[in-house]
Amino acid sequence: MIVTFCGHRTIDRPAEVKSWLEEVVRSLILQGSNKFLLGGYGAFDLMAAHVVHELKAEFPSVESTLVLAYLSTDADLHLYDNSLYPSLENVPPRYAISRRNRWLIENSDVVVAYVQHSWGGAATTLSYAKRKGKAVITYRRRCWSLCIRGRLH
Repeated sequence: MIVTFCGHRTIDRPAEVKSWLEEVVRSLILQGSNKFLLGGYGAFDLMAAHVVHELKAEFPSVESTLVLAYLSTDADLHLYDNSLYPSLENVPPRYAISRRNRWLIENSDVVVAYVQHSWGGAATTLSYAKRKGKAVITYRRRCWSLCIRGRLH
């Protein structure tokens, strides 16, 4: 089972999201996932790379691959076992990330998503995953709100 991730460039409540992500990735590994494709852009991608990298100590058969949108990158490659560049050389640079994201979805079985609003690249990628019929695990903010006058805020 091949897993990929999609999420926003910034993360609200990063400790909470990381805890959820660790739980999800561990569960997927225990269910047989051993290949993780990562995008390498933004806070959620970086968090996912760290979580997979940390779990490799416990599950050495896990493999993480950085999927590049551009041939040149300044990504911290020590978090990944390898990298690959899909055939994007004919794609204009402004579309490279969205095309790479589609490639990630098309080459994965499961998508783990941190998408908190309906616009932007992460939302577009999640929508594409759903249209492609991929299994999707989506973060939902846990209710930390205060109950005031009988209503949740």
